[in-house]
Amino acid sequence: MLRDQAEALAVLEAWALNPTAGLPYELFLFISRLVPMTNVDLLVYDDEGRILLTWRDEPIHGVGWHVPGGMIRYKETAEDRVRATALEELGAGVEFEGPPIVEQIIEPERRVRGHHISLLYKCRLLSAPSQAIRFTHGEPRAGQWAWHTRCPENMIAAHQRYGRFFA
Repeated sequence: MLRDQAEALAVLEAWALNPTAGLPYELFLFISRLVPMTNVDLLVYDDEGRILLTWRDEPIHGVGWHVPGGMIRYKETAEDRVRATALEELGAGVEFEGPPIVEQIIEPERRVRGHHISLLYKCRLLSAPSQAIRFTHGEPRAGQWAWHTRCPENMIAAHQRYGRFFA
């Protein structure tokens, strides 16, 4: 290995700090241009067959409803990421059934975060989601949640594939 390459790798390694806690955002975006990313998505159902979605507003995937999810951290199990995502995005615990459904998402026009291996877990809530972030009326804000009986028209493009799970 050339000296310049070794120095560059040392800089990246130092920048990563503690990858088990997640990467600095800019480093994460850089790595996502080089390798597929693995994430979990939570398909949360209630007793009425509705699906819980959260509102997203960010530059890469845009604005709209999406299935709650998160990237698996280094040395974190997928199951631990499911639990952490439920707490972080919904303020609730979940249980999940069976093995996940594996979805491969490749977006040819996108270089950053353009290739994902998504592990879709069918979940049920163990406790009610946080009422503080419940969407009730008006325009949704980033992070709010709501139950849906069908796939909304304003579902982010990357998650429109999950429309087949709505009744």
